[in-house]
Amino acid sequence: MAEAEIPLNDVKKWLEQETAPIVEPLKAEGTLLLNNVRERLGDVREICEKLMRNSEVEMSKDSRKTYRRAKVLNKLAKYAIETIDNVKFPDLISSESLQIACDDLEKMIAVVGRERAKWFPRISPFFIVDRRRFDAAFGKTAKSHEKLRSFSSDRYMKAKIVEDSFLMVDELFQFLEKSNAIDERRKKMELQRGILEKKIDEDQQKTMLIRSSDEASELAHVNEKIKELKEKLRRSLRHLQKPFLKFQSLAQGPGYPLPPDEIKKLDEYLTSPFKAFATEDEGYPLLKRLLRKMDDAMTKGKLKLKSTRLRKAQMQVNSILHKDTLVSMHRSCKEAFYDKQRLSTSKAMTTLREESAQLQRELEELQKQKELFDSRVAVVDNEHKGVLEKIETQKKELENAISESTGKKVHVSW
Repeated sequence: MAEAEIPLNDVKKWLEQETAPIVEPLKAEGTLLLNNVRERLGDVREICEKLMRNSEVEMSKDSRKTYRRAKVLNKLAKYAIETIDNVKFPDLISSESLQIACDDLEKMIAVVGRERAKWFPRISPFFIVDRRRFDAAFGKTAKSHEKLRSFSSDRYMKAKIVEDSFLMVDELFQFLEKSNAIDERRKKMELQRGILEKKIDEDQQKTMLIRSSDEASELAHVNEKIKELKEKLRRSLRHLQKPFLKFQSLAQGPGYPLPPDEIKKLDEYLTSPFKAFATEDEGYPLLKRLLRKMDDAMTKGKLKLKSTRLRKAQMQVNSILHKDTLVSMHRSCKEAFYDKQRLSTSKAMTTLREESAQLQRELEELQKQKELFDSRVAVVDNEHKGVLEKIETQKKELENAISESTGKKVHVSW
């Protein structure tokens, strides 16, 4: 079977022409069945009006035998007329309008039938002819309703497929409009994100320029030198860390007190050895005083260490005190330390640091905004993906429905 390609804009007109030989006769038949029900219901209403008149005549006689029965019949007739008048018949035939009409008729038949079953036995044996006329007309209405219901749920289904196809076309247009709206929204978001990314790039370039300035480069060089000196000093004092720690505990007791300046310096050598060493005077006198006292404590056995650790510590103490092995390093550490202080506190560096901090804060805020944009774009992308999937599903359902109603294989395009 050859596949015909039909633009979405032309589907309704094409489908209407193709299915007219099927749909129009069904609509005409539905109209006849609906009119038949309307006529049958009109007959019931006329009989109810006659019941009202006859019951009012009988009530006027004020007969003890018939008055109460006539009153019940009059009330039942009025109720039936009101219920019948509430039934609405559609102007246009469609699957939905037929379904609504059938449901309304079914409710009316059930309500009136229930009231009839409740009250007719109490009216008996009077008004027998009127009651038979009502039952006959009411029965014909029920049968007409059954025919209409059977038609709407069976034979009219072919027309329903066509009507559903029209609805699918409308839904497809809605989905396509939604897809286009999402596309436009995403383009605006991408434009905003592009502006944001450009601003981030500009701030990053400004930050790099600050970091590459003479002052910043010199400070970075000094920091790198300090890092190397810290490692060298750590290795040079590596065998003294444990003794320093034990000596600190010893100095806190009454047995081996130290003056405040030495206690403070000892704390510095444990927490920040580079700063402690670099801020020493020429010849690092505080370190030497601490080492002499610590050596004395080790010799007298007041500072307990394992033999290997003790031997290594005493060798390092001896090397520092008597061989001046740290003189060159002290000079380098002191020079680097004060170079960093000078550069860090210079007016140019202070300005650069403030500018860098401001740029960093801006970058952090811009990054947060970008993350938020990325998150929103992801949500929009997921929404768009869902709409596209619905479009594809709806398109296939429409093509299948058209094929079922026309017997032709079609491809809907736009």
